[in-house]
Amino acid sequence: MERGAAGLLLVNQPSECTVSFDRRFDELVLFNAELELLAEGFRWVEGPVWFGDHNCLLFSDIPNNRTMRWSPEHGVSVFREPSDYANGQTRDRQGRLITCHHASRCLTRLEADGTQTTMATSAHGKRLNAPNDVVVKRDGSIWFSDPLYGLLNDYEGGRQPSEQPPALYRLDPNTGAIEAMASDFDGPNGLAFSPDERKLYVAESGAPGVAEPRQYIRVFDVAADGLSLSGGEIFQKITPGWADGFRVDEHGNIWCGAADGVHCIAPDGTLIGKVLVPKRVSNLCFGDRFHSRLFLCASTALYALFTNTRGAQAP
Repeated sequence: MERGAAGLLLVNQPSECTVSFDRRFDELVLFNAELELLAEGFRWVEGPVWFGDHNCLLFSDIPNNRTMRWSPEHGVSVFREPSDYANGQTRDRQGRLITCHHASRCLTRLEADGTQTTMATSAHGKRLNAPNDVVVKRDGSIWFSDPLYGLLNDYEGGRQPSEQPPALYRLDPNTGAIEAMASDFDGPNGLAFSPDERKLYVAESGAPGVAEPRQYIRVFDVAADGLSLSGGEIFQKITPGWADGFRVDEHGNIWCGAADGVHCIAPDGTLIGKVLVPKRVSNLCFGDRFHSRLFLCASTALYALFTNTRGAQAP
């Protein structure tokens, strides 16, 4: 054993693409599973979501204004173009696709018959900014982040003025009611619930152009009725870079996209290991047969890694 960066103890390296700082990580990865490049040639990919019933992955190629589809049988194809500069995506409890859009500053649902329903365009009488990432709780409520990022340039949707500060929202799909759950963010980004849904993790990716931006993962306690949050303390500071999108596995570990790949963080806040990726990882999800394959959106490419854990909250 030896000491690595920041004095962390390296216990072993299960495969060439992983670095372990804690034996808990060794149990989550496989010695004979390596990082696979599935596709490349995109501009900036985000929003991966697995459709097990169709054996495919959907993901957003934001600057190209399209949603892509990958399957082991057919490789990569265009699922939807234009996509209205889609970013984060997930599935609701009925398996329908929920998507964040930059250009139209809204949240949509793709119905089973192929039609699209606009679910939210405003909050408190003002237009949303640029919905970024989204998750669905077991009670069906939809939680999404709404930073300014998608409004700031023409590369990811077209420069537009903001009407309200960044915030984290909860949407009731049955009534259409939308409420800000937390508004003390500079740039809310990725989000995910713990397996028991008692905690909500949210990435604070910071305000652009700030000399020392706030950049870390925050953790909130979710009220028993699911209608409010408390806390919001710093859970983990991702370095190098900052936290973007992430997902939680069945044990409560957070797998977070970072500048050097994926950081795996235990529920107690310990960085226990990394998956090293040649490109910056923006977002990720679990999928495939047993929901144990990690799909990684990394800058201009799509990667995958089989793991020894399963994603939490599979629809």
